[in-house]
Amino acid sequence: MGFIRAFSGALGGAFADQWKDFLQPRQGLTATAAIFEAVAQGTNAGRGANTRGSQNIITNGSRIIVPEGTALITMENGAITGFVAEPGGFVYSSNDPNSRSMFAGDGILSSTIGMSWERFKFGGQPGAQQLAFYVNTREIPNNRFGTQAEIYWDDAFLGTQVGAICRGTYTMKIVDPILFVKNFVPAKYLQPGAPMFDFADMDNDAGAQLFNEVVGSLSAAFSGYTNDPAKGNRMARIQQDQIGFAQALSQAVEEGYQWRTSRGLEIEKVAIQAIEYDEDTRALLSDVKRADALSGNRGNSFMQQAVARGMQAAGENPAGGGAMGMAFMGMGANAAGGMMGGLQQPVQQQPVQPAAPAANDPIAKLQQLKTLVDSGILSPEEFESAKARILGEMGL
Repeated sequence: MGFIRAFSGALGGAFADQWKDFLQPRQGLTATAAIFEAVAQGTNAGRGANTRGSQNIITNGSRIIVPEGTALITMENGAITGFVAEPGGFVYSSNDPNSRSMFAGDGILSSTIGMSWERFKFGGQPGAQQLAFYVNTREIPNNRFGTQAEIYWDDAFLGTQVGAICRGTYTMKIVDPILFVKNFVPAKYLQPGAPMFDFADMDNDAGAQLFNEVVGSLSAAFSGYTNDPAKGNRMARIQQDQIGFAQALSQAVEEGYQWRTSRGLEIEKVAIQAIEYDEDTRALLSDVKRADALSGNRGNSFMQQAVARGMQAAGENPAGGGAMGMAFMGMGANAAGGMMGGLQQPVQQQPVQPAAPAANDPIAKLQQLKTLVDSGILSPEEFESAKARILGEMGL
């Protein structure tokens, strides 16, 4: 028992046009519909072999159309009796020795559902009536997620725990229709006259469960993404990387809830609409922006300007007249040249003429040097070197 392939590919062929009585998906389907009944189209005018057909029932001799982006599953008493994932037209037959129970095609379904079929296939001769359902194998869009409070994760780049409220949408795909129907779809959607299983339906408890599981996996997904060296350890890239973050979220729901291995579901893409970081995280990110601004050539320019401002402030200080000269005297020519020459993008400077010391008082000189250390112009090591020289001149 099973299906006999009548034609493949486009459904508008001459052979398909001759069918006056056949089963196909119901009308008015939404993009978020996951499973829906096969309904009879047309009337039997003596041309068809299905003389006992009725809504949502497949009987011997029924003709069935399988459109692109769908898979067909037949069931009896909760057991899966047939599966078709190839687009085209088929005739159902329970007694033809040439009929097949499974058509998986050459695509991804052929490699993913073979094991599921062997595990769940019907083990005996079916009765006269079979239920027929279509499963949507396209990407199912507009699945929303969001958090009401901050979620937290350890961030490798910042080296601490960060927190945020986030919201967005994701697309998912039914990659194994057999697992999806057998292990996840509630029984009320697998009966004659069953309602459409729509993930967007607010009364769909199964869809609500997926929403809660995604929210519960966000912390692990953020941690997995931001701690992945291949992603640069930067959470700012998440909103620009729909595929990369989708992989992190898909891995998180698989590890936590076995979406793929148990339910045949997988997250394909994620669009984060907003991330609102908590106060501490915003402060950390602000510091990161400053650090980024001070890196490379731009940082060299900022450093040169800061040194110039420090020298100007020291030189204009009435209490420390000649301090700029003292700075260079204490640093020595090599140290001063090293400080300026170590910058990757030096700015052409006019030679600075060192000013004469305000007095020959060594104590005043030491005080001036200490002022330059406190201002950050001299390092402690340079101060100690200059102090030793002055004390040596004093014979101490």
